[in-house]
Amino acid sequence: QVQFVESGGGLVQTGGSLRLSCEVSGLTGNTYKMGWYRQAPGKEREFVAVITQSQFPWYGNSVKGRFTISRDNAKNTVYLQMNSLKPEDTAVYYCAVARESVLFAQQSSVDYWGQGTQVTVSS
Repeated sequence: QVQFVESGGGLVQTGGSLRLSCEVSGLTGNTYKMGWYRQAPGKEREFVAVITQSQFPWYGNSVKGRFTISRDNAKNTVYLQMNSLKPEDTAVYYCAVARESVLFAQQSSVDYWGQGTQVTVSS
């Protein structure tokens, strides 16, 4: 059974920073991409960032230049460093895992989802 432990969400002022962590256990067999989606109230879930097993990152347009994704393969943990936060970054952030062979930015390709962690940016 795949399990997620997400942490690091919270309340921060505009321009501030937060770092999200997500430790995944129970993965077997394939190599996996790990990353993040987010969902704001009343909006669809949005791709944020992904990183491959070989440490290649990719970002959604709305976070490029402000967010940095990284992973520790030995710990099966993915991180999201969020800088220069804006009120429009307010959302529930979901850790996600998908096989290396699929397009992570396509939600239907995600194999496993975390429970989500709330990020709130005040103006």
